Amino acid sequence: MVGAVALQVLPWGAMKPVLLLASCVVLLLGACRWQSPRYPVAPVELSGATLRDNALLGLAPEGVATLFTAALKDSGRFEQKGADAPREERPWRMTLDVPFTREVLKDGDPRSFAEVGANLVLERFGGSLPQRYELVGLGEAPVEEDSPAGRQMAMRTALANVLRQVTESAVMQLTALDRSDEALVLDLKATDSRVREFSLRTLAERQHPAAAPLLIDRLKEATDAETVRRTMGSLVEMKARVAVPVLIDLARGRDLGFVQEIVFAVGEIGGPEAEAYLYTMAQGHDAPAVQAAAQQALDTLYASRKHSPAEARGPGRAD
Repeated sequence: MVGAVALQVLPWGAMKPVLLLASCVVLLLGACRWQSPRYPVAPVELSGATLRDNALLGLAPEGVATLFTAALKDSGRFEQKGADAPREERPWRMTLDVPFTREVLKDGDPRSFAEVGANLVLERFGGSLPQRYELVGLGEAPVEEDSPAGRQMAMRTALANVLRQVTESAVMQLTALDRSDEALVLDLKATDSRVREFSLRTLAERQHPAAAPLLIDRLKEATDAETVRRTMGSLVEMKARVAVPVLIDLARGRDLGFVQEIVFAVGEIGGPEAEAYLYTMAQGHDAPAVQAAAQQALDTLYASRKHSPAEARGPGRAD
């Protein structure tokens, strides 16, 4: 008979391992779904002026909010909660900003590309401490048709890509918050750079000692001011005194405004080396503004030390 398929019926003894394996797979898949938490989120809020009267996108802000809400739903990891949600659920508030939409050229490619940037802020209140995390994404898509309609289609595709990207980043950030310190330390070696980033951020927030050396390496290698400031902020939160010499070196040859930022960061971290540096800057720096900043940071450091009896005395200062 043409097209007939011969079926082989296995004896029960041969089928048992197959059925057992299939059962294990089903159980594992079920367990994975059960172990993936769903995060409560409030309705999405939009900020910034880019989405108003944006001819490149041709979408009202409400349309962008609808697309992002759909991306959150498609991830399967978020639950929308209204304003009347029980307080114990502590939903995350999401604020989305689209800082730019643009068309760019790339070396070696005759096409232009639509690019859309997105900043997503996650905030949660009501616990022992407020929580706030900022996620950044960049979506792109080639302009396949050289026409207004083709450009708009590419821009909307880039928008969809960046919304999906920040949604994935939000899942990774919130997942990192649920992981133990030991698991996060292992995640620092993950192949995905985003997993490494969110693990490092969470360990720094918990002031885990494994975070300080990595943050110092980043501080030495960073080329943009925003990365430097974020890294400095993490080291200040950790009170990482091992970072003080690196911060002092970083101040050399910088503009006065940035030197003042470093002065205050060193003062917040504290310790004998920080105190000696602030004293030297307050007494001998050429710029009066830096002298004043150093003296202010030094006074704050002395005041905080008086409230911390266990703090060791710094150089040249007797309490």
